[in-house]
Amino acid sequence: MDMRQLKYFLTIAREGQVTRAAKLLNMEQPPLSRQLKLMEEELGVRLFDRNGKGLKLTDSGELLKQKAESLLLQFDESIREVKGMEEGVRGVLSIGSVVSCISLLPKRIELFREKFPQVTFKISEGDHFYLGEQLEKRAIDLVVARLPFEAQTHPQQYSILPLPSDPFVVVIPSSWTQYFGKQDIYMKELAEFPFLTLKTDKTTRMHEQVVNECRLHGFEPNIICECSSVAIIMSLISGGIGATVFPKSVMSSFPSTVFKMLNIADADFQSDVGILWLKDRYLPKRAQQFIDSFRNVM
Repeated sequence: MDMRQLKYFLTIAREGQVTRAAKLLNMEQPPLSRQLKLMEEELGVRLFDRNGKGLKLTDSGELLKQKAESLLLQFDESIREVKGMEEGVRGVLSIGSVVSCISLLPKRIELFREKFPQVTFKISEGDHFYLGEQLEKRAIDLVVARLPFEAQTHPQQYSILPLPSDPFVVVIPSSWTQYFGKQDIYMKELAEFPFLTLKTDKTTRMHEQVVNECRLHGFEPNIICECSSVAIIMSLISGGIGATVFPKSVMSSFPSTVFKMLNIADADFQSDVGILWLKDRYLPKRAQQFIDSFRNVM
């Protein structure tokens, strides 16, 4: 059995059908069926049970699938590492980021490009769960996100470079004229605000942090809307719908004409930020150098 056959097997396992697998592999169905039969004969086990028109993995097939995925990943990592020894710092650096951390990237990218002009960038946005999946699939090299990172992968599988913490501020519509001239606000003043909060089904940390701070000051926030993205909240604020509490760096990504930012006078809570990448996986030189560029300014 060789790597080629393992790839055939995994494609069949993922598609649940030889016909679809053959199409993806750009080959005819009969040769692929023969390869599957040869694998079963060599191993002396049945890898699939027929389930109507589809195929279902047997227990032996499930075990082989797990082992094959691990072997092929190690093989791909080895190829990447060998190629990387001669590559130098060039190619495409794929970065994932939550929207609230996008503002941390422009200056870093500008300085990095001055030093390594042969590197180009691909930036993906999403929540923690999505970005964790993209890391696992090797679709991205690293992630810039709020901490803790709420992905499905166990936290111990990540290497993390903590970045300077980001203070929370209150963000209100620019149309709330009663706050003209003010620079600070007290937490108790938020009690009557129509409140907008950032929360998805899978990422709740920032929401909980803000709500807990309100409770520490003796009130439950009047949440009128839970939003799945920073952009949605900022759109509602620009329309005068409500206020929110965000990490300060988030606001540099939005025009200051649509909101007013107030420092919190009687609370000093902050949002932790970091760069994450998978442990024990090959990291391209361009990604290593980009991470180091953050170390150099801390």
